[in-house]
Amino acid sequence: MDSQQCYKPKKLFTVKEANTTLPLVRAITSDLARLSLELTERRQRLRHLLSGREFEAGDPYGEELAQVGQELEQDGLRLRDYVDELRELGVEPKGATEGLVDFPSMLDGRLVFLCWRLGESEVMHWHEIDEGFAKRQSLGADSVTDKSEDEGDLRT
Repeated sequence: MDSQQCYKPKKLFTVKEANTTLPLVRAITSDLARLSLELTERRQRLRHLLSGREFEAGDPYGEELAQVGQELEQDGLRLRDYVDELRELGVEPKGATEGLVDFPSMLDGRLVFLCWRLGESEVMHWHEIDEGFAKRQSLGADSVTDKSEDEGDLRT
């Protein structure tokens, strides 16, 4: 089964709709990227601190490390909440740390993703749904059709 048949988007976006949604997507993605990076760094530090160490009852650091573990777990749940918020909007978070987000859309009768990365001012790229950021292409005038010309296709 090809990826076109497997993926059922919650919403299809035009370029204009994606850009209109971008302020909220940007805010959530910014929080997601920041927390994701923090969590990655904290987990790495914790692994380093714990490597080769065995804890015994009464270890003075055991309680503190348990608290750090709980905080990491809570922050992991916050990350999941950010991802869920984005998906509720109909977008697909693709890279938490990098701030990559895809907006499902239609181009020439096929499902594609409008591609945006944290730091970009607007949605200016797209890629096939089974390809990623590395294969994204610019939204040129020839790739975008007007709603009146082809209902359901990318349009400004």
